[in-house]
Amino acid sequence: MSGIRILIAEDDKNLRNLITKYLENEGYSVFCAEDGEKALDIWYETPVDLAILDVMMPNMDGWEVLSEIRSDGDVPVIMLTAKREEEDRLRGFDLGTDDYMTKPFSSRELVMRVRALLKRSGKLSQKLVIELPGISIDNESRTVVTASGNISLSAREFDLLLYFIDNKGKALTRMQILDRIWGFEYDGDTRVLDTTIKRLRHRLGDCGKCIKTIRGTGYLFEVGV
Repeated sequence: MSGIRILIAEDDKNLRNLITKYLENEGYSVFCAEDGEKALDIWYETPVDLAILDVMMPNMDGWEVLSEIRSDGDVPVIMLTAKREEEDRLRGFDLGTDDYMTKPFSSRELVMRVRALLKRSGKLSQKLVIELPGISIDNESRTVVTASGNISLSAREFDLLLYFIDNKGKALTRMQILDRIWGFEYDGDTRVLDTTIKRLRHRLGDCGKCIKTIRGTGYLFEVGV
């Protein structure tokens, strides 16, 4: 991950320092700004591979910074919002944001989303074939093979399986999964997640037992169960 440069624009010093610490621990180079104007100064002076922008900042807000970035480049952008409002999400996607997170959020989850966006943009190489006990996943062809043979998954089921694998051993809440896999398309009914997981378990056969239900929390993917 050496050489990856990330711009953080956040006026809350404590949050800015916390995000910086987590990203630097991952080996990224981090450039910080406490307002929108300084964020654009960094953007035009330093080639960055990804930007994390707070919506509410002095001098120039995150939307204005995002518009400037999009007029000049197509690097992945994550917006940090203080409220979960549909109009914020609509505006962000309309302006070209790639992802968003609502405060307060897990710094570890932010790191995971950064990694996913860098992989998607080609900045990080993604392992093409993932081998786990009893299951093989090919990222390039998006195919899954178990002891029973090739299995057919929908695009969403495949993305959900990869998300579980990337977070194996970690309890994921329903909202974490819905935000990551459904994103803007989530309509507020959590049953869509439970139904999709039930279908995924069935299609995975014996390997479906790896997806554990954590009562009152969400789901956990355990390898070799």
